[in-house]
Amino acid sequence: MVLLQKISIKEISKILNRKFIGNDYHLISGLNEIHNVEKGDLIYVDHPKYYKKALNSLADTIIIDQEVEIPKGKAIIVSDNPFGDYNKLAELFFPESKPNETQKPNKIDASAIIYPNVYIGKNVIIGPHTVIYSGACIMDNVTIGDHVKIGPNSVIGHYAFYYKQIKESHFQMHSIGNVKIESFAEIGALCTIDRGVSASTIIGYGTKIDNQVHVGHDTVIGKNCLIASGAGISGCVTIEDEVKIWGQVGCASNVHIGKNAIILGQSGVTKSVEGNKTYFGTPCKESLQKLKELAALQKLPEIIKNI
Repeated sequence: MVLLQKISIKEISKILNRKFIGNDYHLISGLNEIHNVEKGDLIYVDHPKYYKKALNSLADTIIIDQEVEIPKGKAIIVSDNPFGDYNKLAELFFPESKPNETQKPNKIDASAIIYPNVYIGKNVIIGPHTVIYSGACIMDNVTIGDHVKIGPNSVIGHYAFYYKQIKESHFQMHSIGNVKIESFAEIGALCTIDRGVSASTIIGYGTKIDNQVHVGHDTVIGKNCLIASGAGISGCVTIEDEVKIWGQVGCASNVHIGKNAIILGQSGVTKSVEGNKTYFGTPCKESLQKLKELAALQKLPEIIKNI
């Protein structure tokens, strides 16, 4: 996520009270996690397994738990708690708003219909002819296009379910990302769409989401998709255009669902699947193959009996 203004590594090191290695005037323009990093970003890494990936990423500044050789043009901050220091910066530069704060600046089109008892956070954009029903919670930094419908008691932009285990405890990463809902999308009642950890969760143009659906952080859903009631989609999932996901489907994190795929009800998507095919079962397979397997399985008792 981009900072309001760039800041030098020297200033960051003073905030954290940590040693840095690099040019005093080395600038940081954003905070990010390694999965969504962009040039100018600061990220953290605290395991040797990921040192190379972090140092060779687009990030210019890395909070790291030991001194290492630095690629040209980059800088490091040495910390015995990179995760904690990153979180400290995230909370400092992207604080959560409080209910008693004035929720501005917001940009809400005059033609939008906002029913009673809707909570709207700060830096929210709501486009023309959008309708938001009672009980909905639109949290900070959410952008909603035009002709969008959001059902009663849905929560848009709740923090990401993203924790780091340290010893026996779990510590939450402060979410600084956002949610973007494109025009003509519909969100049913009692849905939850989590904001990105440091990037965007996106609901594409014309996509329709039924009641009681969960969409995890940093997931990107394409155009004109249909997602039925009870589906649970984890974080960092990519769903291409015109995908249909039927009721009670579970989708693991970091999978990719190809364009025009159909996932039948109660299936479990545990790995990426190609487009233009229909899938069923857990773990899901092409539906015809899976149905043949189930039919064969029904004959198993008779086969065993005849052995």
